[in-house]
Amino acid sequence: MRDLDELFTGLAKSAFRAKFHLQGKDLQYLHQKGMDTVLSHAADFIAKRLAVVQPLNDGKQTPFRGHPVFVAQHATACCCRGCLEKWHRIPQGRELSSEEQMYIRSVLERWLNLEDGCSSN
Repeated sequence: MRDLDELFTGLAKSAFRAKFHLQGKDLQYLHQKGMDTVLSHAADFIAKRLAVVQPLNDGKQTPFRGHPVFVAQHATACCCRGCLEKWHRIPQGRELSSEEQMYIRSVLERWLNLEDGCSSN
């Protein structure tokens, strides 16, 4: 797992990762439901879609839109086990620990807060 400041510096340099932003319905959903609810959904998505040893459709299990967490997962490379290994140094081929799941949630939370802060300016 990486230091979040280091991670976000690297993500900002990736043209692919930097193109993701909350817009339209996803941003509206975050505002309507609130951060706590959205992060509760994030924890559920992490547990069901990422934490298992071999996630179903790994590499394609995270939609690009339809929920603020999905956008955040792509923006922060928390979308599949391959990206988790490459960007976050979390190895594939084993179940994610509760600490790793909490780390992923904190990465998503930081990105969502940054996006939410941008939208209110």
